[in-house]
Amino acid sequence: MLKQNQIHCANYFDLRDEIENASVDLVICDGPYGISRNNWDRVSSVQEFNLDLIKHFSAKLKDGGALYLFGKPDCVDFIDYRPYLNLKSKIVWYQPSRLAQGRVNYTNNYDIIAYFIKGKKTQRYNLESIRVPQLVELEHRLRCEKVPSVANGRFGKTKFNQRGKNPGDVWGDIKQLTYKSKELASRDALNTIQKPEKLIERLVLASSSPGDLVLDPFAGVGTCPAVCRKHGRNFLAFELQEEFVKLAQQRLAKSGAGARSAEIPAEVSYAT
Repeated sequence: MLKQNQIHCANYFDLRDEIENASVDLVICDGPYGISRNNWDRVSSVQEFNLDLIKHFSAKLKDGGALYLFGKPDCVDFIDYRPYLNLKSKIVWYQPSRLAQGRVNYTNNYDIIAYFIKGKKTQRYNLESIRVPQLVELEHRLRCEKVPSVANGRFGKTKFNQRGKNPGDVWGDIKQLTYKSKELASRDALNTIQKPEKLIERLVLASSSPGDLVLDPFAGVGTCPAVCRKHGRNFLAFELQEEFVKLAQQRLAKSGAGARSAEIPAEVSYAT
């Protein structure tokens, strides 16, 4: 059995069968997009590649466990994932700062985060941990709350909440990293590999609780493990490039600010 809270410097596909079935609470999968010339991104069909992952994740997830799968808008098109996981939402991560250089079509300014659960009922959805500011004028809010279905009916719980609102399925409040970002671990990891900590943090906080096990099959420079350690989640992480693993370990060493992080040591194993 693979050791938890350890970054395994290995190909995930070589070790994935060693993960115990029905042991994982959350999977965050930021793998190949099938759009770049990087060796790790070269797949003949990203849809079939993702379907294989979905089948495997289904076996490893607990009932009600969640999967967040990153990709381009067509990353799960034309494949039948329904026998394995239930697609709850396609979150749009909107990135308005992308260079819009398209000349014959509209430039793609967003990525998809496909949110799946195992079974029909989610194990957890921690809305109170991920609320975002209400950007609604006071007059409009008060007018909406006087609607009968809100004031006295089935939508009464949708009233204004001082702590903020549900982030919805279009996220434009978390910006992509740039060369000037303080958290950027390596220029080689910009855009296609390293995601902002705030983005991964929202996923981890929404769909796991302290002590849960999070699987990251393509860890890159260690954003997900660092977030897990900060918030007291256990993790299983895999990364093939040794240079990225070393950077990830450096980040983990700095991520001990969480109240529970000291309880979760982090190590590196190297496949032989």
